[in-house]
Amino acid sequence: MTRFLLVVPPLVGHVNPLVGVADELVRRGHEVAWAGHAGQIRRLAGADAAVYDCVIPGGGLSRPPGLTGPAAFRFLWAEFFVPLADAMAPGVDAAIDAFRPDLVLTDQHAVAGALVAERRGIVHVTSATTSAELVDPLGGMPKVGAWLRELLGGLRARIGDPAHTGDPRFSPHGVIAFTGRELLGDAPPPHDRTYLVGPAIAPRADRSDFPWDELDPARSTVLVSLGTANADAGGRFLAEAVTALDRLRDRVQGVVVDPGRTLDSASVPDGVLVREHVPQLDLLARVDAVVCHAGHNTVCESLWHGLPLVLAPIRDDQPIVAGQVVDAGAGVRVRFGRVDAERLAAAIETVLDPTGGHRAAAETIGRSLRAAGGQSAAADHLERIAGEGPAPASAPDVAPVTSEPGSVRTESAPVRAERALVRPESEPVRAERASVRPESAPAADPVPVPAEPARTSR
Repeated sequence: MTRFLLVVPPLVGHVNPLVGVADELVRRGHEVAWAGHAGQIRRLAGADAAVYDCVIPGGGLSRPPGLTGPAAFRFLWAEFFVPLADAMAPGVDAAIDAFRPDLVLTDQHAVAGALVAERRGIVHVTSATTSAELVDPLGGMPKVGAWLRELLGGLRARIGDPAHTGDPRFSPHGVIAFTGRELLGDAPPPHDRTYLVGPAIAPRADRSDFPWDELDPARSTVLVSLGTANADAGGRFLAEAVTALDRLRDRVQGVVVDPGRTLDSASVPDGVLVREHVPQLDLLARVDAVVCHAGHNTVCESLWHGLPLVLAPIRDDQPIVAGQVVDAGAGVRVRFGRVDAERLAAAIETVLDPTGGHRAAAETIGRSLRAAGGQSAAADHLERIAGEGPAPASAPDVAPVTSEPGSVRTESAPVRAERALVRPESEPVRAERASVRPESAPAADPVPVPAEPARTSR
């Protein structure tokens, strides 16, 4: 038996992939505990999860809705991720003292897990829930890159081991990345201990009351979701999406997720289902296309099901992920702040067109993601790394991603975010993706919930 401590930020999209990994490790006879926001973790991982509560500053991620680009990136690190690491560090230390883990699996953006583990001399592995940072997104912004290195250096001096070097977002012991080579293209990995395992598709608790009997099998079904993290910025876009779906109502039925309740229910036309939450994984097995903000989890879960995408990136990693999907031929991109109902309807028709190649590309990617192994492959790597003992002291200063060892591509290519590659049409694999319909929890990203009083459980 091995003891694994999972360290996560208060972001649903970062916790959900590890729920399946934790379940798989427990199934294999290992002991698992969590460090993070206790209330949120138990809501997602189950009331019986062993959680060491950590202080969450301000209750979670909150920022101006119009903040985008480099300004949003700087805000995210300076105002959230670094203060989060400072606040979580004592809780991570306490969790290590009480649980005595053999390995710490820490989210890429819960930096306290990596820095405290390196100071304590414990093997730690990175959990990467987005493909964006694996392709060195700051390569074209050297000043921003230098700013982040200085910020992380100061953080390491406070809570880590100043003798170590390298980027704490990429553990030298290993990086478990919940993505696939098709999204990364020819970009090289951070280092040769990076493992692409695809999305972790595992059962999730379903707390919604979705009206399955209202889905019309005679029409194509399109899911529209921007995630809860963008509820404050998504009102206009969702209204345009409802209008676009109404224009296509003779052949398309829309399901729109509106967690912020921004839409006026009286103005929603018949035939468009608007829900505050949906059982996303179950629903993906029933729909024909997805319109989303290019959040990495939603993108990978959609592609795992072989679904083409209309992508409206808002900020953070989303423009990069959108460009990766477009480059892979599995979707089209629209401008979140400027698209109108007419253009959005045209984009939906484009990805639904069986002759356009988007569905064929999505199905090809889906087969590859399913073959990557998900939580089972992640557990394999974690077991092996835990048995290996110490690895190199630090990762490269400039993060050098890999799938399996020996399969690293050395040729790099820029992310061509605005260009769509249309690939030849292939035989449908809808039956294959529909054969797996796990339960799910509401689709969500950051959850601004207050921290609970500190408590420890096993």
